[in-house]
Amino acid sequence: MSYPIAERPLWVPDAGRIAAANITAFARKAESRWGRSLPDYAALHAWSVGEPAEFWTSVWEFGEVRGSMGRVVLEDGDCMPGARWFPEASLNFAENLLRSRDDTDAMVFWGEDRVKNRLSHGDLYRQVAHFAAALQEQGVVAGDRVAAYMPNMPDTIVVMLAAASLGAIFSSASPDFGVQGVLDRFGQIEPKVLVAVDGYYYNGKIIDCLDRLAAITDGLPSVKRVVVVPYVHAHHDISHVHHARMLADFVQPFHNETEIPFVRLPFAHPLYIMYSSGTTGVPKCIVHCAGGVLLQHLKELRLHGDVKPGDKLFYFTTCGWMMWNWLASGLATGATLLLYDGSPMIGDGAILFDYAHAEGATHFGTSAKFIDGIAKAGLRPRATHDLSALRTVFSTGSPLVPEGFEYVYREIKSDLCLSSISGGTDIVSCFVLGNPTLPVWPGEIQCKGLGMAVEVFDETGTSVLSEKGELVCTRPFPVMPIGFWNDEGGAKYRAAYFARFDNVWCHGDYSEITAHGGVIIYGRSDATLNPGGVRIGTAEIYRQVEKLEEVVESLVIGQQWPPGDASDVRVVLFVKLGEGLQLDEALTDRIRQTIRDNTTPRHVPAKIVQVTDIPRTKSGKVVELAVRSVVHGEAVKNAEALANPAALDQFRARPELQS
Repeated sequence: MSYPIAERPLWVPDAGRIAAANITAFARKAESRWGRSLPDYAALHAWSVGEPAEFWTSVWEFGEVRGSMGRVVLEDGDCMPGARWFPEASLNFAENLLRSRDDTDAMVFWGEDRVKNRLSHGDLYRQVAHFAAALQEQGVVAGDRVAAYMPNMPDTIVVMLAAASLGAIFSSASPDFGVQGVLDRFGQIEPKVLVAVDGYYYNGKIIDCLDRLAAITDGLPSVKRVVVVPYVHAHHDISHVHHARMLADFVQPFHNETEIPFVRLPFAHPLYIMYSSGTTGVPKCIVHCAGGVLLQHLKELRLHGDVKPGDKLFYFTTCGWMMWNWLASGLATGATLLLYDGSPMIGDGAILFDYAHAEGATHFGTSAKFIDGIAKAGLRPRATHDLSALRTVFSTGSPLVPEGFEYVYREIKSDLCLSSISGGTDIVSCFVLGNPTLPVWPGEIQCKGLGMAVEVFDETGTSVLSEKGELVCTRPFPVMPIGFWNDEGGAKYRAAYFARFDNVWCHGDYSEITAHGGVIIYGRSDATLNPGGVRIGTAEIYRQVEKLEEVVESLVIGQQWPPGDASDVRVVLFVKLGEGLQLDEALTDRIRQTIRDNTTPRHVPAKIVQVTDIPRTKSGKVVELAVRSVVHGEAVKNAEALANPAALDQFRARPELQS
């Protein structure tokens, strides 16, 4: 069962929009530079994967990368892993984000409705200079790790840029992580410096972090200095936090520093350590290189996102999600970053649109779950807010269903590019994403990313169109991870992405390439249901269930049935209903009938069970695998990775699942 093919797109860019798009200018320059004919996106994409040296050279030049490119673009280009990009290049990531020192806004920050401030490019440069000098005084050099236990606020970007300016490796976790969740991550990478906030706001409440910080510091013997950033408290007692100093005291001796000694390093020098979700064990530490991240983000933001100097770029994210790293790279485009920390639903649920209205956001990024949530809440931002500057809405985190697309165009704005995007922490970027020069079809991601040889393979490893299968990438790309931290020989890295198909990146998304050249993601492959040997993507069921007004959210798994028989599963659906509602026989029948009418009999759950909460990761993704483990009586290896681990308790030993 696939989404039905729509008769017409929801949005088609006009000639003016196409002519003014960065990607159009890029194509014309590439034609002139290389003597190519690139009349449409299909031709541009084919060239980008067929001639990688030409394409990535053009990305470097169009992105005005500061650094030395060298003469060689790609060595061992037939090897995955093993390809080497720009082996002669040298650059500094922070230098490419700190291109301006003027008085225009680099960042605007809202901490719910409690804190608002702005930071100019000049002030940002100065703050990075001060912090970088303080890090140097602590003995931080290229390759050392600097970790941040921080919200999405300007100080966090200052710390990242200061670390990157020295060639240190930056890693972050959001302050809603518990002690063990942080130690599971930072304990593996052994940071020399830890930067942490004193607390944060969530849904109008102050959440203190200092006691947790003390416990975290005690568990990280590698840390030589803890820097505490003030946010929610006026006065601080940090005497119980080992090696701690307040931010002002840490940087005060270096206030006369006005220049940043950017250390230019090889293209493949590590920039970030990021983490897998960790719901099936201790998180994997994924190492990304400075050159790959810079080129890929410039490509995605400038070409696919059409972000231009002076634009206002917003993405709702935390520092525990790769979208924070993606957002931070927006500085390299000349855009102003709109940072937000806290609950997106505070007050009447419209605070993010209040922010977009107040600041004239041109790009608004969020999750599919947020769009589903405000649709169910009946928000109509186009009627309540001035969104005239808005050109693009980004959506990711989970598949955005066709009804979500239709809601955006009906209730947010009719003339914008809705860019559903998909990739992951594994590549700190996207495989498939938007394009301001292409139509938007309901339920479809617009296109494969430039330079990404994306295909869908069936079970035999054959490339297929308009059929479901595994999303793969058949050629190397610059932002492939360097590897996993402490993975000597790279065995875990190869097992994670290259075990299924030889010399092909298998991403683990159950997907389809459509007749339009777009892509539909049906869910994670490891969560795909298989009743009676028929593969079903979980998103197909979610789409139908969450149409019903009574259903706030849902989660579906395959339960081994009969118990202990791994050869077959039955579909089990858990539903969270609106306040005060109970799952009765009539609603159960209506859920089943809705699924049956719009999919196939195989999709209809054998059991439907009401729960009060749906467990999810810190970035808001539902955790089907963790729930499946609990239902089967297996241990969840790392509940600390969840935003609401207590929610798992209600899935244990449910009597409804015993018959």
